[in-house]
Amino acid sequence: MELATKAAWSLLLLVHVWPAAVAVRPGLMRRLYGVQPDGALGVLLTHRGVLFLAIAAVAALAIVDQGGRRIASAAVAVSVLGYLLVYLRAGAPAGPLRTVALVDVAAALPLAWVVFDAWARRAG
Repeated sequence: MELATKAAWSLLLLVHVWPAAVAVRPGLMRRLYGVQPDGALGVLLTHRGVLFLAIAAVAALAIVDQGGRRIASAAVAVSVLGYLLVYLRAGAPAGPLRTVALVDVAAALPLAWVVFDAWARRAG
């Protein structure tokens, strides 16, 4: 079970590493989101990258520290599910935002695993 849990956390880490990379490589912004890295929107997306770096760090910590998995699962759930809710509320637009949504939909399965592991399985 622990190997599956670590694998799920690793997948969630990978999901968050790409958008985190925008913080250090603003040129990725064009490729990931179709947005130029300069201007106000570029600044906001760079900051978004920094926040994703924090989520990636939390997921990395959860791989090695079982004690932090409950709060880590909550933080990652806010990231994954929060984006999906915002995306759907915006009318599920096509383009790069849909790709982000599809990645988050795929991330829902390992997310469900780690939430179950942290909150239900470990509670008993």
